[in-house]
Amino acid sequence: MTNEMPKVKRTVYTMVVKRLLDIVLSGIALVILSPLFLIISILELIFHGSPIFYAQERPGLHGQLFKIYKFRSMTNETDENGDLLPSGQRLTAFGRLIRRFSLDELPQLFCIFTGKMSIIGPRPLLVKYLPYYTKRHMMRHEVRPGFACVSLKPMKTWTWNDQFENDIWYIENCSFLVDLKMIIAVAREAIVGADYRVDDTRAEFNGENLNYDAREEHEE
Repeated sequence: MTNEMPKVKRTVYTMVVKRLLDIVLSGIALVILSPLFLIISILELIFHGSPIFYAQERPGLHGQLFKIYKFRSMTNETDENGDLLPSGQRLTAFGRLIRRFSLDELPQLFCIFTGKMSIIGPRPLLVKYLPYYTKRHMMRHEVRPGFACVSLKPMKTWTWNDQFENDIWYIENCSFLVDLKMIIAVAREAIVGADYRVDDTRAEFNGENLNYDAREEHEE
């Protein structure tokens, strides 16, 4: 694993055009998808109750905290002691559906429109991961976090290190063409559906499991 510090790509596209595209595209999407937002909101109240959104603080640009929003995919059911039941027991059929097609992520369009996020960029991860990043991997916060930052080449594994290094590659090579390719890849996955998003069993990052691939556990 290299410790070389990455150089963030600074161009007219990354500093000006990218943000303008985020505003225009997210704004158009919010208008076009407003009927879908309404339908999902109603179904959220039916299947999961209130509130319809899940909100959590995440580190954004330069590590500044902001709130990320998702449609809830689980109920708030508790046991006899008042503690939440395991997530697997609270995940509903409707929750599985919106996870599979990434519909639970749609509220992040508001974060993109307001400038907290970008359409493409490193995923904003949990705040508790911050102390575990290397200085190199901390550089993933030098750009706005995004809805997605997929790999543009086939990956045999998807360890935390693979993800962080892909984020580093992105901030060093960001361009209109790279963003376009990633948007197409994300749209394709959303249309086809992604099984891995339904039962998210990935081990949390603890600074010592950089090269652990959670998928190996299920292949044994």
